[in-house]
Parts: sequence; C-alpha cells; structure tokens
Amino acid sequence: MPQKENQYSPYIIFSKEEWSSLGFGTKLSLTEKEIKKLRGLNEPMSIEEVRDVYLPISSLLNLYISGTQKIFDATNVFLGIKNIKVPFIIGVAGSVAVGKSTTSRILKALLSKWSAHLNVSVVNTDGFLMSNKELEKKGLMARKGFPESYNISLLLDFLNNIKSGKNKITAPVYSHLLYDNVLGEYTEINNPDIVIIEGLNVLQPAPLPKNGNAIPYVSDFFDFSIFVDAKENDIQKWYIDRFLKLKETAFQEKNSYFNKYANLSKDNAVAIASNLWESINYKNLVENILPTRQRANLIIRKSANHSVDQISLRKL
Repeated sequence: MPQKENQYSPYIIFSKEEWSSLGFGTKLSLTEKEIKKLRGLNEPMSIEEVRDVYLPISSLLNLYISGTQKIFDATNVFLGIKNIKVPFIIGVAGSVAVGKSTTSRILKALLSKWSAHLNVSVVNTDGFLMSNKELEKKGLMARKGFPESYNISLLLDFLNNIKSGKNKITAPVYSHLLYDNVLGEYTEINNPDIVIIEGLNVLQPAPLPKNGNAIPYVSDFFDFSIFVDAKENDIQKWYIDRFLKLKETAFQEKNSYFNKYANLSKDNAVAIASNLWESINYKNLVENILPTRQRANLIIRKSANHSVDQISLRKL
C-alpha cells in the first residue's frame, strides 16, 4: 500500500511498482518505434517505463479531464451561460535537463490515443522569454530562464485566450540553435482539447498584492500540474552530459549561438558546462524552481539512471 510521507503531508507516495498497478489495466497503445522518437537527447525511455509510469498518469488525467468538464458544464447551467469548449491545461515544471520535454511529449502521445479526435498541444514557455536584445538591454542575459526574464504579460494573454475558448491561438517560436526567439515566427494552436504548458517556473505563485486585488499568474490557469524531480547532483550530471553531446552535434552548426564551444576539449567543455550549471541553472533551481515543487498535483521523482522511482499524488 502507498505510504504518506508524514502525518501532515498533502501527498500519497507510491513506488514505481505500486503506481504501475493502477490505471484499470489500460493497454499501452504506443510502440517502441514511437517511443524512440519521443525520447530526449540524453534521456533513455523504455517501453516498460512508459507502461508502468506514464500510462497510469494518462489514465488519471483522463479522469480529471472528464470530471473538470462536468463541473464546468454544471457551473454554466447554473449561470445560464451557453457551453463553450474550454481546453484542459496541464503544467509541467522542473529543472533544466530533468526531462520535462520528454515527459510532455510522452503524455501528449498517450492522451491523444484516448480518442481519435482529441487535439493535444504542447507549448514550451521558452518562446515567451524576452529576446536576447531586450535581455541585454535590461542586464538580464545572465538571468535568462529566471522568472524576471519572461514576458509574463504575453504568456498570461496566451493562457487567457486558451481559457476563453478561442479557436486559433498563436505562440512565439523559440530556437535552441539560435538561443533566441525567432522574430516574426509563431506556432498556431487550433481548437485544442488539451494544452500542456512546459517550463522551468510555471508553478511559481504571484506575489501577494498589498491592496488585496487579485493578480492572475501562470499556474492559476492550470487544471493539473506535474513537477519532474531528481537529486541536484543527478541533474547536474545530466546537464553536463547533454552539453557534451550538443558540443558534438548542434554546437557544430555555424549559426549556433554556442558554436564557440564546438571545438573545446572534453575537459574544457566539462569546466564550462559546470560553471554554467553553478552560476545560472543551479541558482535558478534552488531559488525559484524547487520551492514550487509542493504546489504540483503530481511529483515524478527520477533516479540517477533517469528512470522514475517514486510518484507522489496530491490528495483531493
């Protein structure tokens, strides 16, 4: 049986084995070939892991989606409002290099299989970062990825448009190759049923207003939230390993922002990656990301080999 972390914990804690027994015996609809395409650059993902961890999560989300829609419909009946389609929004948070993108892609693939007509979109909040030019002007380039480096107004408008039931919504495009927004390029989301919002700080609460007026924030728009967790030393290793792989691949591109690192020796590359981790990513993790973990509905904890070893579900 799952155990509570302590007497006052808001979570029920499951081992992978306990978690895998949930989900009503739902059969996995993804193939090994499909899963391979969804893996991250430096993240192994076996078909067993998808079946034991992510398939039960998709089953749980399906229940939440159904229940949320019923509450929404009942409220509209009470208010005398004509029903409109409002997408279910899932937030996925966690450190850089922890596997948020892979988690989001796997969940999108699984949720899309629940219905042939279910439209699931994934949006990364990187597109809502201020441009490098604007960050440099404000002296925030070394704080890229920190809460203050985002165009929060633009992100809130985007989320509000989703929850307002608008059919066609655009999100700015971000290029990891250029390490910047792509000027004038947008991705269009058409009539979504589910939108997965993936980002470092998406669970951060808004500061409390002194006058008592409500200030909406990113996480206020979420119907369900997931935090992808791991030990700090493991994430650091994954970050450095990913940096080394990128040095041999994407950094080799002439137009890559990080092309200056392409011909470094392995020792120098490790030193630079370690410095980037300590000065930027680790600082952001402990100051802004990790404190939001307890706000998530579900916490996925990974072990050193990237496999999930514990799942924590917030009690209703």
